[in-house]
Amino acid sequence: MSELPELNLTAANQMWQEYLSSRSIDLVDAPPYVVECYGDSAELADELLHEVMFGTKRATSSLANEYAYEGIQEPRVGDHWVVCDGSGQPRIIQRVVAIKRSSFYEVPAEFAAAEGEGDLSLEYWRREHKKFWTRTQAAIGRDWAPEQTTEAGEELILEHNEICWPPEYADQSAS
Repeated sequence: MSELPELNLTAANQMWQEYLSSRSIDLVDAPPYVVECYGDSAELADELLHEVMFGTKRATSSLANEYAYEGIQEPRVGDHWVVCDGSGQPRIIQRVVAIKRSSFYEVPAEFAAAEGEGDLSLEYWRREHKKFWTRTQAAIGRDWAPEQTTEAGEELILEHNEICWPPEYADQSAS
């Protein structure tokens, strides 16, 4: 797998400005946003972005400790995300519509299906996310196991999103 690319922050900022302008939002009143890719490789970023843009993926999950490690704020309802593809180019903007914390084994089947990956089952979600977090945590020198997600700071953040820009991909609720 190839590493994630450098993000095109200039193009992402331009997309953000277009979105704000379309909503008549002044920059000083703009909600918080981040610029990121899904996954931990260019291939996974493209695969998951495709599921968002053309499939049913309207949720994502992360380890709470990732935000502390990166020194960034955890997502909150109303935050936005300029999502880039595997080459670092911005493609869509998503808005966080719901957040819940959970342990690995308490993630509901409905959430696994909302992640829109594989066969949409909880079993698939658990298998693939266990591999993903084991790999990504090892990359930063941490051992990880699902049982740790019951500890403070190690739990999961379950995030529901909607596409709000560009208009041709926007969910009806975001129009």
